[in-house]
Amino acid sequence: ILLFPAVYRRPRIMASILKVDTLTGVTTAGSISVTGEGNSTTTNLQQGLAKAWATMNATGTAALRDSFNVSGLTDNGTGDFSFAYSSNFSAINDYTAGGMVANTSNANTSYLFQPRSSTLLITSSARMSMKYNTASAEGMADYAYGATTMHGDLA
Repeated sequence: ILLFPAVYRRPRIMASILKVDTLTGVTTAGSISVTGEGNSTTTNLQQGLAKAWATMNATGTAALRDSFNVSGLTDNGTGDFSFAYSSNFSAINDYTAGGMVANTSNANTSYLFQPRSSTLLITSSARMSMKYNTASAEGMADYAYGATTMHGDLA
């Protein structure tokens, strides 16, 4: 009797859609590890997410264009803005905040959107400055487009 081995067929891999409302870690509910770039390390999903962000128009009456976890914007003067959070960060000065300004008026000018000082990154808000810098001058100004993101641990 001749026995022929069963022909092994690899399962066909098909694209699929996963729809869920909540992802929860197995060991710790708020911690989910994902494989990082290069498939050699893992990274914590929650640590890599922006916890707050906003886009704004600072000309005229300053206003948010769109935001996430930002409950309000305060115009403190030329180039000086405060962003209030809907959900607070866990500790003062224990998160990052940075941003960018888009302006097309002068190609030889650099623009910054940064915290006014580390003491103004408090758990409930961040005070930020829109600045310009040329070879001969620097200062604060209001621009039509500014964007900021905040990363860190929420309370």
